[in-house]
Amino acid sequence: MAVSKTTLKTLLGVYGVIHRRTLLLPSTLRCSVILSTRSVYERDYRRPGQPPDTRWPWQKIQFDFSKGVEGIKKHIGLLKDEFVQRWTGPEGRPLIDHMLEQTRVQWEFRGPESLNQWVVSSDQEIGGHSEAYIKLGKINTTCLLYGTLCSTPPRDGETRYSGYCTLRSKQPLASFDRKKYYDWSSFNTLHMRIRGDGRPWMVNMSAETFFSHQRDDIYSYFLYTRGGPYWQDVKIPFSKFFLSSRGRIQDDQHVLWLDKVKSIGFTLGDKADGPFQLEIDFIGLCSDLAHTEEFAYELYKRNPEV
Repeated sequence: MAVSKTTLKTLLGVYGVIHRRTLLLPSTLRCSVILSTRSVYERDYRRPGQPPDTRWPWQKIQFDFSKGVEGIKKHIGLLKDEFVQRWTGPEGRPLIDHMLEQTRVQWEFRGPESLNQWVVSSDQEIGGHSEAYIKLGKINTTCLLYGTLCSTPPRDGETRYSGYCTLRSKQPLASFDRKKYYDWSSFNTLHMRIRGDGRPWMVNMSAETFFSHQRDDIYSYFLYTRGGPYWQDVKIPFSKFFLSSRGRIQDDQHVLWLDKVKSIGFTLGDKADGPFQLEIDFIGLCSDLAHTEEFAYELYKRNPEV
């Protein structure tokens, strides 16, 4: 599973591409001046053998006046709701409820619209053969992630490892597509109700960082499912999550910023080819007063005190 996680973060990493373009002035100026421009910007993963997309960012935008008007109405409504929630209290709730809150259900699946908050991906993005799908359960009250895992690498001459499937939540957005974050600073434990098939999973959480080179930093911990028809209540303290970047565990560990959480995800890559499924009832948070641990791993100091 560690190899698959490393391959996932390495192959899906973004990188900068430098392009040079030439601009010729009109001949009416009786001179030809060659202007070289350099544009450096991030691109998504490109499969080996696929030609690069040399279009400028504005050339990829599809302009539609009607959709623009609808978007303005939508974002103005969201901005109005934000002002109303600020007067009510934190996150639109009274202050007393926010201070006395001990548990919270962050995600629950009670209809088709709840699945729009999640993104499913697999190694098909790099030419693999794994398949992953998401749908509601039998009584439309749970989320069922299912598919087939295949660790056979694609025959492109470059990719050596493959075989992963991922379910990840979308980052919430405010009005005019401004980024929002989950504030979980009042809680210390992640609480989930799941039902799996006995496979080991990895729970991944990402938080906002200061610098762009930290965009691949994630906090992870293991999720072991028992299998069988019975539900499983899982509680994982946030202090157990360890820091990794592009699949590599970092020596310099840091505590997860609970007030800047962007998303949560589940990754499968145990190299056991075959069908899989993971059913999720809810994902919530709780404050366990018996858990007093701040961080489970050793923190190194560059200049230790003597």
